[in-house]
Amino acid sequence: MAGARAARRDRVDEMVEGWAAELPEAATVQLEIIKRAGRLKALVEETTQSVLSEYGLTYADFDVLATLRRAGAPYRLKPGRLAEHSSLTTGGTSNVLQRLTTAGLVEREPDPADGRSSWVRLTPRGVRRAEELALATGEAHRELFAGLPDDTARALADLLREALLALGDRPVSGPRG
Repeated sequence: MAGARAARRDRVDEMVEGWAAELPEAATVQLEIIKRAGRLKALVEETTQSVLSEYGLTYADFDVLATLRRAGAPYRLKPGRLAEHSSLTTGGTSNVLQRLTTAGLVEREPDPADGRSSWVRLTPRGVRRAEELALATGEAHRELFAGLPDDTARALADLLREALLALGDRPVSGPRG
């Protein structure tokens, strides 16, 4: 395996070599994991944003639309639950909801069981847009990973799950995925 690693090099290998020469204690496998995960995240975000920009939306907009769509019919959540199941803060969610409401993709409806609360719901147009975006970003991600053999992709997904679980990451109850 060491020979295969030496034959195929990436940016992280160069960085780790620099640390190994200057401060060997910093050249750790954990550093390699962190830097490679960061590079992977950057490549995926760049690919995702290139699709979303065609629709005039941000990643935060997509995150909210996708979270509501994954929740299943009637495609609605309380604002606090929406923030919990997306990657946004409650304040960030509020700003995104204003944009999406103006665009006609979501609407707020009062909660008859609690006069102080409301639901955020996808409009029919929002459902269609969420589905369109999920398919378009999925296709872009398949193209991004096209050079990665299927068995390697499956192994990577499984290893990342194990790493996240070992680091204490746990699912939140509610909307799927």
